Amino acid sequence: MVEDSERRRDLLMRIEARRAGVQAFLREHRPRIRRRANITIVLTSLSAAFTAGPALGGESFATSVQNGLGLSTDSLVWRVLCLLALVVSVTAAVLANIAKSQDDDARLGTAEAANAELEGLATLLQFGDLSVEDGVRLYQQYAVKIPFVEDLASTMPGQAPGGRGQR
Repeated sequence: MVEDSERRRDLLMRIEARRAGVQAFLREHRPRIRRRANITIVLTSLSAAFTAGPALGGESFATSVQNGLGLSTDSLVWRVLCLLALVVSVTAAVLANIAKSQDDDARLGTAEAANAELEGLATLLQFGDLSVEDGVRLYQQYAVKIPFVEDLASTMPGQAPGGRGQR
């Protein structure tokens, strides 16, 4: 009985350490992923705005901008707007492809789901009828989903690097 409660306590410590790693991952990556997504949205909107005037207004738009800015020719208006549209469009494409190549959204969702699963597992172990053996199996199933999250178990007292207890 004492050994079972000790194993349960050890498993709960491992779960909490793993959750701490997941939460640190989320704190670090959520803002950057959201910022990148917001910048991409703004850039694609700017690209559309830079092309909307000439597309909808045609030569009268270009002439109005030329006269308003005191430019010598309306071709300068077209060139500047096209160049701006090109720059922001390429930048948005690069940011979108970086996010896609790093699979940011999927990792974020997976980490959030694993955090919830680990929290539920801890609750079941503390208050439910879940055996330690079943808890270990569930812990392994949840932890294997997030190999990209650093395990903070090595910071636990009495733990060797990699989360294994010193014996």
